[in-house]
Amino acid sequence: MKKVLYTIALSASVMFAAASCISLETPPYGSESDVTFWSEDENAALATLNSCYTRFYSINQLIESEAATDNAYTKDLGSTNPIANGSYSTDNGYVRGLWNGFYAGIRTCNELLTNIDKVPGLEPALRDRYIAEAKVIRASHYYELYTRWGSVPYTTKVLGVAESKTIKCTPRAEVVEHVIADLNAAIESGALPASYGAGDRGRVTIGAAKAFLAKVYLFEGDFAKVRDLTEEIMNSGTYSLFNSYEGLFTVANENNSEVILDVQYDPTVRNWNMRSLGVIPPSMGGYCSLAPTQELVDSYIMLNGKKIDEAGSGYDSANPYENRDPRLQATVIYNGNSYPGAASPIDCVSADSRDGYNTTSDVTPTGFYLRKYYDVNKYVNENTSTINAIVIRYADVLLMNAEAHAELGSLNAGVWDKTVKLIRKRAGFTDAAALDFNAGANNKEIIRNERRCELAFEGARFKDIMRWKIAEKVLNGNVHGLYTGALVGTDGGFVILEKRSFDPAKHYLWPIPQYDRDINNNLDQNPNW
Repeated sequence: MKKVLYTIALSASVMFAAASCISLETPPYGSESDVTFWSEDENAALATLNSCYTRFYSINQLIESEAATDNAYTKDLGSTNPIANGSYSTDNGYVRGLWNGFYAGIRTCNELLTNIDKVPGLEPALRDRYIAEAKVIRASHYYELYTRWGSVPYTTKVLGVAESKTIKCTPRAEVVEHVIADLNAAIESGALPASYGAGDRGRVTIGAAKAFLAKVYLFEGDFAKVRDLTEEIMNSGTYSLFNSYEGLFTVANENNSEVILDVQYDPTVRNWNMRSLGVIPPSMGGYCSLAPTQELVDSYIMLNGKKIDEAGSGYDSANPYENRDPRLQATVIYNGNSYPGAASPIDCVSADSRDGYNTTSDVTPTGFYLRKYYDVNKYVNENTSTINAIVIRYADVLLMNAEAHAELGSLNAGVWDKTVKLIRKRAGFTDAAALDFNAGANNKEIIRNERRCELAFEGARFKDIMRWKIAEKVLNGNVHGLYTGALVGTDGGFVILEKRSFDPAKHYLWPIPQYDRDINNNLDQNPNW
């Protein structure tokens, strides 16, 4: 896919440039050149499908979403900061940018699905596979839309200007039905393979389609279907946990047995400028505007399986990172931790350090840096990363299965051993108290926290706090950075980053962008906006 898909996508991206700049108000394709494109170009279907993939998630989207949660904080006001603190409005640029991007992606999928039968000489098997891939991608865009906005305009047509100015919002329940129908159609078509060769890596497989559908059912609280789908994936024998949690997020181990779907890096079309994303320490030539919070750091349990504030945990505030979940060290740079290949540990606190908290505007706003996604080959000299962005992996499937069983009342030692225990053993836990099933524990909360730590900075947390309806708990009040011990301007010595406010009567749904409502009076605004 790195060599084939995105090279071809460039030709399609020219054709769809007009469709990508705004959302629903887009001129129709009716010129002779467009007709010729479909009826005379045998590569039209592949080129258009590849263009669908160029809007299919990114590492930026996944990481930035974390700063709309209690996992991260960003000082970039043009990103997710206003969403986290509740100050965003109907003309928020980040909100409108996502809305536009999802609809641009949907339009491209609709272009393909509407016109694919016009393409000459397309083999039936390829035609069916392209349709299945496009339906999964379209479903993912609508999933991202309805989980944020609720009722949204739904269409499988390529809208002209007049239609785009009159379309109404489709009730949320109907959008969900359409998303499920697209995913089921792709799965049941039999056209999606279990895997691809090297030239097509990153394309949607049958496992990816099932995992997406499980995510939809998870958000909808249909845990029986989540259980059944995840067990189909688990019993397929296609996937397994990679042997190293830290190694999962390195270039050397890309396309490993755990990856169900990723976005393949390409130096031309899909590259990750980590300087622009703002996670790099100054000592590495960058700056940091988005960083983990103290709340995330505190969520990592002790090696004996206990929370840090739990009796008998052994937590020592003077040595807060000792005997902790090994995934903390692999995910977060805290004072004294280091990046692979670094000459020395990162000094996050000293006033004499280039990376020390509160020394310059370039340093971390929280006292922590992100360690995940570190690309030892590129960071220091180029401030980029060539790592593929993992969208779905097998550990997520195992955690969905465990959560489904917990919600259905069927979680037992057998389920635990095939899900949470496997994940913790891979992470590096050895204490039986952390590994073995405890029927008397609050296992729903344990699994929720396991998702938080295992999937941190992979784009899962925002969906989780929304579907669990805990946002008013975790996004209200002060959010914190590291412990400095200062008596003034802190909470018990912990840096106060900002005071957040989440209104459950309003913020569980984002506002439909005012720009689109000004164009189309039929778009109803969400409550209290």
